[in-house]
Amino acid sequence: MNKKILKNKLFLYLTEFFAGMSVMAVELGASRLLAPYFSSSQIVWTIIIGTIMIAMALGNIYGGRKADKDKDPGKLYGRILVSAIWIALIPAIGKYVILGISALLIFTVNSNFLVIAAFAACMVVFVFPLFLLGTVTPSLAKYTTDSLEDNGKIIGTLGAFNTVGSIIGTFVPTFVTIPAVGTAITFLIFAGILIVLSIAYFVSPSEGTDQDTKGSKKNSNVARIVSGILIFVISCGLCYNTSFAFWENNLTYEGESVYNYLQVKETPNTVILSTNVLFGVQSVLVKDGALTGMYYDVAMAAPYMAGIKDKEEKGEDLDVLILGMGSGTYATQLTRHFDNINIEGVEIDEKITDLAHKYFELPETTKVTTYDGRAYLAAVDKKYDVIMVDAYQDITIPFQMSSVEFFTMVKEHLNDGGVMVVNMNMYSDNVIGAKNDATINTYLADTISSVFNNVVTIDVAGSTNKELFACDSDNFLEKLKDGASKEDETDLSDMMKGAYSSALAYDAGNHIMTDDKAPVELLGMKQIDAIIKDEVLYYKEIYKKQGINGLLNSL
Repeated sequence: MNKKILKNKLFLYLTEFFAGMSVMAVELGASRLLAPYFSSSQIVWTIIIGTIMIAMALGNIYGGRKADKDKDPGKLYGRILVSAIWIALIPAIGKYVILGISALLIFTVNSNFLVIAAFAACMVVFVFPLFLLGTVTPSLAKYTTDSLEDNGKIIGTLGAFNTVGSIIGTFVPTFVTIPAVGTAITFLIFAGILIVLSIAYFVSPSEGTDQDTKGSKKNSNVARIVSGILIFVISCGLCYNTSFAFWENNLTYEGESVYNYLQVKETPNTVILSTNVLFGVQSVLVKDGALTGMYYDVAMAAPYMAGIKDKEEKGEDLDVLILGMGSGTYATQLTRHFDNINIEGVEIDEKITDLAHKYFELPETTKVTTYDGRAYLAAVDKKYDVIMVDAYQDITIPFQMSSVEFFTMVKEHLNDGGVMVVNMNMYSDNVIGAKNDATINTYLADTISSVFNNVVTIDVAGSTNKELFACDSDNFLEKLKDGASKEDETDLSDMMKGAYSSALAYDAGNHIMTDDKAPVELLGMKQIDAIIKDEVLYYKEIYKKQGINGLLNSL
């Protein structure tokens, strides 16, 4: 060791600390970078953790061998600097790489697209810098151990610094930097920390070397420092536009919360909320008060099924609970069409509720509780006439809200004759309910049928959604028919009459999900694959017949 800064082992311990912190920060940043494109399901998390563990394991092996062959700590801090530069570039180019990989694979992969695309993206974007950081621990173990007498103590201290750094690197991005400044700036913050650490080593005075060698190393160190700072500054400039949906123009809002990527887009007559840039719309406001043309319209059959017209004649109100309030589309639709209705919502993401008030005309008087839907049911005793379960988005279906135990809890919070409506948003005509090819919706419908006496489903025209209605009353469909007939001739009454005529009693199977076993991620991935395959079939045919030029002309 020929740097004076290394005489005090504290600097080496701090290196271990910041390396551990940065690994966890990059891991969490990876989940947020991938989520808008591939979701934040357990499958994606498994891929992230698995690839990072591969990178770290390979880094440990390589770092140990390099430390045995070359005891120059400058090589380690050079690797840390390269890793920092790579991490700094991730927010600038990572999203383009992810979409490029996705575009390539979508035309070449016939199944398991999400798994393969997410794995490929992780390998290309994240493995190399974390492989380099994986070399830190074995290298420092070599540099800090002077004798066998205290090597246990020293290696234990290194492990402690790494662990504490990892803990801080877990909590700070999740609760501080990502919600406050976003994923891109979070990458830059931790890249900057590693760059500063490397610079501190390289600018430290050397000792015990001749002037020629010292001059040569000084020039080399200056080049490293200047190039590192220059690339970091360029990355900061490129990250000025941090949009995940970089192809979109004039977004009304784009940001991140603790739970979600959030995007609000406005058209002349609509305001749209998306939490995933590839998987469509989560909420919509139609400014002129018309029907949305989405599943929210069909879901308004639930108040009729629960007897809202009978309550109206008696001067009574209907109580509705929405689990997964989002930006309040369902609540807004209900209040626009019914006068005698009380609505409560539960939404785990407080930032979405803020957006609902700001952009989606959700009244401040509407009660919205920031909480997990199932935990909320466990905490309250109140019963409702309608409970809407709308906490499912793309592949990220919360397993705890898909089990027998959960739907039993919902049933216990319904009044006599009460109705549960569930939005199932990954439906495919040729597989839903098919006994030989059980999908996520088959599992959900079978599970719900094991709890409720009557279950019907209604297709949502022009979408991949299917609405499921569950009730213990035998005449809830007749209430829908009677309620719709009492309406004036409007789009809503036509919609309800159509819903009544197209409602199908569900023929239940035995695919039951419980708290102990609910494979929602694998089932969701299977369904997403089927939807993607169907969506890109048209473009695949163009590519086969006309090649890349024909494909580009069709886009």
